[in-house]
Amino acid sequence: MIIIPVFWLLPSLFALTDGRKLPDPEVKIEVLHKPMVCLRKSKYGDMLLVHHEGFLESNGTMFYSSRTQGDKNPVWFTLGIKEVLRGWDKGLQNMCAGERRKITVPSSLGYGKEGKGKIPPGSTLVFDIELVEIRNGPRSHDSFREMDLNDDWKLSRDEVKEYLKKEFQKHGYSPNDTSHEAMVDDIFLNEDEDKDGFISSREFTYQHDEL
Repeated sequence: MIIIPVFWLLPSLFALTDGRKLPDPEVKIEVLHKPMVCLRKSKYGDMLLVHHEGFLESNGTMFYSSRTQGDKNPVWFTLGIKEVLRGWDKGLQNMCAGERRKITVPSSLGYGKEGKGKIPPGSTLVFDIELVEIRNGPRSHDSFREMDLNDDWKLSRDEVKEYLKKEFQKHGYSPNDTSHEAMVDDIFLNEDEDKDGFISSREFTYQHDEL
């Protein structure tokens, strides 16, 4: 599965006090529109397709709009894996397809003391975000269960190989491609942290593009 990269950068970590991380500030959420029917709500690991506009809270200046800038298309990203601002990861949970929110993101969950481009250091940001579509992410809980054919909460080499065959076949390639074995070797080399011959649900990370 191909994930379209986004341009937002993760800000610096919070300062530590007595060895402990300071509690995160809140993201203010205002629901501008909610559909009458909501069949699914966004959760960590889901891929979200969104249109968004960003404003400086201090003076209302718009610094970006996906509707008028770039290719004018909505943007895909995976929720909860630090592809976007932490304020987005917090503010776009439990959201319905077709829902529109205004989220106010404090500086520490945005671009922090450094700022970025048109965004001055220390800026509180306001985003108007419309969720267009929700899909299972490449490393979502649902994807893991789909691959875990015997429901033992760990992936064997045969289960990963079977999944790769189906994915190749789905995209028009031979399901018996000899490269599958090499891909499985590479996946287990990177994912099987305890080297027990299985990929556990804990080891099922977001790092490997083949899955």
